[in-house]
Amino acid sequence: MTTSPEELLPATRRALLHRIAVAQAEGRAPSLVAAVVRDGRTVWHGSRTSVDGHGPDEDVQYRIGSITKTFTAVLVLRLRDEGVLDLGDPLEKHLPGTGAGEATIAELLAHTGGLAAESPSPWWERTPGALRPELSDVLGEKPLVHPVGRLHHYSNPGYTLLGALVEEVRGAPWEEVLRWEVLEPLGLDRTSGRPRAPHAGGWAVHPWADALLPEPVEDLGRMAPAGQLWSTTGDLARFAVFLARGDERVLSADSVREMRTPAAPAEAADVADGITYGLGMQIQYRHGRLLVGHSGSLPGFLANLTISVADDMAAVVLANCTSGPLLGAVGADLVRIVAEAEPRIPEPWRPLREIDPSVLELAGQWYWGTHAFGLRVTADGLVSLGPLAGNGRGSRFRVNGDGTWTGLEGYYHGELLRAVRRPDGSVSHLDLGSFVFTRQPYEEGAPVPGGVDLGGWRGIR
Repeated sequence: MTTSPEELLPATRRALLHRIAVAQAEGRAPSLVAAVVRDGRTVWHGSRTSVDGHGPDEDVQYRIGSITKTFTAVLVLRLRDEGVLDLGDPLEKHLPGTGAGEATIAELLAHTGGLAAESPSPWWERTPGALRPELSDVLGEKPLVHPVGRLHHYSNPGYTLLGALVEEVRGAPWEEVLRWEVLEPLGLDRTSGRPRAPHAGGWAVHPWADALLPEPVEDLGRMAPAGQLWSTTGDLARFAVFLARGDERVLSADSVREMRTPAAPAEAADVADGITYGLGMQIQYRHGRLLVGHSGSLPGFLANLTISVADDMAAVVLANCTSGPLLGAVGADLVRIVAEAEPRIPEPWRPLREIDPSVLELAGQWYWGTHAFGLRVTADGLVSLGPLAGNGRGSRFRVNGDGTWTGLEGYYHGELLRAVRRPDGSVSHLDLGSFVFTRQPYEEGAPVPGGVDLGGWRGIR
């Protein structure tokens, strides 16, 4: 018996169902629905519910809370890519008079703008947005509670400002811009600012009794860009594919990669926990893999979107309760279950179609001082330079077309690598951001900074 590459094995499907069943039962969620994406398509969907009969499917809306922030961040990155603004611009340049304008757009995206976590009372998640009609009502008299740019401090008002920025530049309401520029191009027709049937009702579960209390559903008004949206596992699965791969109709692969790149200084506890934040995306190291995405909560609802780009997998988990199941842990487990039970099959190795002799002659062993490095020319058109043993600085480099390469990651990200040639055309050494790499350690005659002792290598008598 064989299965298609897209189909999960029965044992894997049972393990996924078991995980969400435990989460729903132990977390006492009225309902919980989940989906797993692999290789760009949904390969599993499951649900558990306290109501007898048909459980929620991939078309039932739940409120997704702060996953909304990732959608808002996409809109801001689109403005950057169009050249309308720069992420280093202070907010004041495009949205004057807020009282928080010294924070840059990038700092607001990364929650390092120094703003308060919440708007002034009353609690914005359980009261009408009409109580906060102006930005000043959202920010209060003293918007900044920390020095700008120094600390990662999660801020809902910060994303209200980003939504207002989108409205100011586009000249249209945030939700309309989102529909035109993101939802419709990606086919997310079950994602909306207000609930559309079929949708789940939001509940509070009594902490000491198996009893329910309905939660109010409020229009968040100005705070909408921080947490307004409703969506489904089906739509969020498609959104996860976009966040992993990009889509030129919305954002390029490079721009979504930038969103997934750490952009906020982490506190000591965050370093220990392996958690940081990018541009509208949470980043964590869990179960030996790097996971990106976002969590969300509003009264009556919990949501989580978890993506492992390396595994080309994602998980979506939604529940209709104010607290209970830890959906971030559930999402990470769903990814882990599939990745471990059915590891990704790599693409076949294929050689280069053609090779430039001037590049091929650079391949092989090089030394930075006494540290041995290897330079490889790979089939994707890149070169990689990394230590031959132990930990050390390494990177892949893309060709620039002028005999130089630019680092793509790590310590050498953005640094220039070039081969320095002698008058006769032979290679003298590699120069990488002023570091000299030679074919032999401290090679005689090479332009090693500080020179090479004329007595050469020796022993101790």
